[in-house]
Amino acid sequence: MTNGEKPLWPVATLAVLTGLNLLDYLDRQLLAAVLPALQGELHLGDEQAGNIATAFMLGYFLTAPVFGWLGDRLSRTWLIGGGVFVWSLGTLLSGHTSVYWALLLFRILVGFGEASFGTISPGWIADLFPSWRRNNAITIFYLAIPVGSALGYLMGGFMAVHFGWRSAFLWAGYPGLLLAFSLFFLREPERGASDRQEGYPAPVPAVVAEPVGWRVYLDLFKYRGYVLVVAGYVAQTFAMGGFSLWAPSFLHRIHHLPLDRAGFFFSAALAATGLFATLIGGFWATRWQRRTGSGYAWLLALSASLAAPAAFLAFTLDDLAWAKVALVGTMFLLFFSTGPVNTLILETVPVTMRASAMAASIFSIHLLGDLWSPKFVGYLSDRWGDLRQAVLCALPGALVVSAVCWGLLVVHVRRTRAPAG
Repeated sequence: MTNGEKPLWPVATLAVLTGLNLLDYLDRQLLAAVLPALQGELHLGDEQAGNIATAFMLGYFLTAPVFGWLGDRLSRTWLIGGGVFVWSLGTLLSGHTSVYWALLLFRILVGFGEASFGTISPGWIADLFPSWRRNNAITIFYLAIPVGSALGYLMGGFMAVHFGWRSAFLWAGYPGLLLAFSLFFLREPERGASDRQEGYPAPVPAVVAEPVGWRVYLDLFKYRGYVLVVAGYVAQTFAMGGFSLWAPSFLHRIHHLPLDRAGFFFSAALAATGLFATLIGGFWATRWQRRTGSGYAWLLALSASLAAPAAFLAFTLDDLAWAKVALVGTMFLLFFSTGPVNTLILETVPVTMRASAMAASIFSIHLLGDLWSPKFVGYLSDRWGDLRQAVLCALPGALVVSAVCWGLLVVHVRRTRAPAG
């Protein structure tokens, strides 16, 4: 906090940014919820429909490095507010078009706006809260992922059935245009304000000389802790990407569960485990970190180490009930690390590089993770003629890689960081 800032300002800012993050993830799931109705009206095949989702992803992770670079140098209020306005405009226009190429363009626009918000907002939150409160704040911010995603499925499906698929985009777009201006009522903190105020022992310098141009992304490789965090995150995201697409189909094909019931089970489990695991994992990690100074890293390593055998059991058990239990357990463990992993992305680099660090993480986890893991599982399934063998080969193995990277992170943190007290 800056001098003279009221204690409620950080809480109010966190509430606004979390609300916008919820709207962000609600918007991401609208397309999946309304896709059958959209395809029917616009006469689109499955490949064309898949291109719409790809357009969003390209607009999102390809522009994230640009906003990361800008976020460490320019006004975050304008960048985030502009990002919210742009993604809301893209969502709104998606509901007004009947032209396929225009829909692709508008979804790229949505990804472009969300890249600005997603890369810069966590650093803003980090500058508002001291280290002993920061992870809890980041955890609350990322609770919007499961809650917003579940609301997106529910709202999109309801609106598509009762009012047409376009109405879902309109109802999500108009509020975003208005909420974009709420950012200008908030007070932007100085970069590194909370770190300088409390003077806590950090594993890296609080401020470094600003790298020239795009060299900032190469300079991130100097920070071993950051590299290990992101490497484990890439492997985990690879597993999550394949898991999220193929788990319902696995239940349908292997256990002969009707597809609608498989989809309902997975979406309900996703919302419940995402909410509770993110919350419990985040707050537990904060207490662990305050006791040992390495609690965040330990929780990451523990969650991945337990998720790998849980995923193996989920895909090998023949009994449907126990397979469901193992699937829920795997999802819980995957979400368990949501808060700490994002906190470590911010705390393993200097405060002047936080937006760049978040941008590089977003770029890496999507380019090397969930952008192609669903396709890889599908390729193995077609090649071997066995979906079970495909998911067993790809997903638990990726979680083992994640556990190894985050285990090395524990060793690194214990060597370089004294207990927080």
